[in-house]
Amino acid sequence: MPIQTLEPQRLYRQIAEQLRVLIGKGEFAAGTRIPAERDLAKQLGVSRPSVREALIALEVEGWVEIRTGSGVYVLDRSHRTAPPANGLNGANSANGSGAEWGPLEIIRARRLVEGETAATAAQHGKRKDVDAMRRAIRTMRELAARNEVPHEGDRAFHLAIVNACDNVVLTETVQGFWESRHGPIFARMIDYFETMGSWQAAIGEHEAILDAIAARDPGAARDAMHQHMDKFHQRFSASWRRAKAT
Repeated sequence: MPIQTLEPQRLYRQIAEQLRVLIGKGEFAAGTRIPAERDLAKQLGVSRPSVREALIALEVEGWVEIRTGSGVYVLDRSHRTAPPANGLNGANSANGSGAEWGPLEIIRARRLVEGETAATAAQHGKRKDVDAMRRAIRTMRELAARNEVPHEGDRAFHLAIVNACDNVVLTETVQGFWESRHGPIFARMIDYFETMGSWQAAIGEHEAILDAIAARDPGAARDAMHQHMDKFHQRFSASWRRAKAT
């Protein structure tokens, strides 16, 4: 048997696998509620956001049902003959590995990379780049005013920043971050935690980034992007009780 390359497994996948094994052994019977997120985090020695990613992965795979404000319940899989079509095994992920990047891990990576692209845009960006950022924010405002999710303007804004860096590797990296949003776990996190209220806050954060770039202040641009990503991370780490009902 040929030796296969081993890859470090994502933390949320390790947590999900442990819970999946326990469910398979009957430790958590169908219809029962599994321990609370905070209790699982304490028992596993990991953060609550990592547990959350694992629970959402299990929901996407059809192992559990998340009932906002009530808990996470084990689903009856006795009559299943095949994995759910939208499961993660074999899913098309942004990195092509067959296992999706964790949403919170993506946000932390974006904080590092896009903090520097914002600083570089402040140093080297041209007027046309700043104009593109302004148009993107205008699009975000217009969509939000119609109660539409402003993903189009959001993506255009971040791509306008990285395009100002005039580096195709950075551009493709940021595009990869955006493509990852289409993965099932990220999409489910968006369903739970993004609201029009959170988008209004995000628009204000984008305006702060634009102001710093337009002022040619690299340090302020980096800080504004870091603050935006930190708040983005906080929104995805909010209490389930504050998540919008689905």
